[in-house]
Amino acid sequence: MAGFSGLLPNPQANPVGMDLTPFPEDSEEMSPHRRKPDFATINSAALAVLPSLLQRWLPEGRASGGEYSARNPRRADRNPGSFKINLHTGRWADFATGDSGGDVISLAAYLADISQGEAARRLAEMLGIHHEQSRSHV
Repeated sequence: MAGFSGLLPNPQANPVGMDLTPFPEDSEEMSPHRRKPDFATINSAALAVLPSLLQRWLPEGRASGGEYSARNPRRADRNPGSFKINLHTGRWADFATGDSGGDVISLAAYLADISQGEAARRLAEMLGIHHEQSRSHV
């Protein structure tokens, strides 16, 4: 599928296997005209296809009883079970390390070791959705 390259496994990218190549327009400082990602819309769209995303990101995992269990690719995890994602809410946790998050964007950011803003932009691109909202000017 077009637009999925931003978060697809890429064995040459990093040990976690997530492509971390930044978007060309990204920079350390956000331009005053740059819009911030619409996190609610992106999370909602990602949640609707969460099982497919998890199969791509954590292919050795398994769904059972509303949860997806997998090995945590960010550490030397030998057995699935302590790294779980709720398929209904997107909340996730690694009960062995205490790492956790409340949605699909935070999971993508954690797995790819990128900011949540960058993860939101990449997910929006993957899912083919308009992902920005107007910034309020003070």
